[in-house]
Amino acid sequence: MLQHVYERTSRASRLSGVLVATDDRRIFDLVTGFGGRVVMTSFDHVCGTDRVAEVAAGPEGAGMEIVVNVQGDQPLIEPDALDRLVAVFDDDAELRMATLFEPLTDEAGLADPNVAKVVSDGQGNALYFSRAPIPYRPRGAGPAGCFKHVGVYAFRKDFLFEFTHMERGRLEAIENLEQLRALEAGHRIRLVASTGHSISVETPGDLERIQALIQ
Repeated sequence: MLQHVYERTSRASRLSGVLVATDDRRIFDLVTGFGGRVVMTSFDHVCGTDRVAEVAAGPEGAGMEIVVNVQGDQPLIEPDALDRLVAVFDDDAELRMATLFEPLTDEAGLADPNVAKVVSDGQGNALYFSRAPIPYRPRGAGPAGCFKHVGVYAFRKDFLFEFTHMERGRLEAIENLEQLRALEAGHRIRLVASTGHSISVETPGDLERIQALIQ
């Protein structure tokens, strides 16, 4: 699965390179085995964003302006979606962070706490992320402006470092969603419509669905 993510990400034309950051020697050997670029990082990171920041601060990060964090549990990520994510920084010099979203219309996804939900403001920036269905819906009403959050992030490199040094916020601790840290600190997160249909691997059932789709 990791090789599949690596190869799909490598097809994005706006990315100058793809690098796997890991603290697991098994993953290091796997990536080396299929010819990918990989860096070993500290064992002490709490989340993947911290791991990416370590790499961006090292020699591999020289010349980087925008850093895109694609997690290894996104085997269906579309290269075009990554290009769209990077492109939003071209027209907004003040933008420091962006992420992907896609439609969410099924009741199972709305009720599933493993599926992060997001609502936006009128300018396309995130208002809030939650594991619960948002906003409130009267009984029998359909989804109202609630989207599925796709856990792929893009940062300006200086903001990536700033983000990883922020204190963990109260809402982040409640929801266990790190992107809320930026919102609580008053920063914008631009929402970019993804392409295709993502499935992040959170459960053994997700893995079975992914394997069937890839085959």
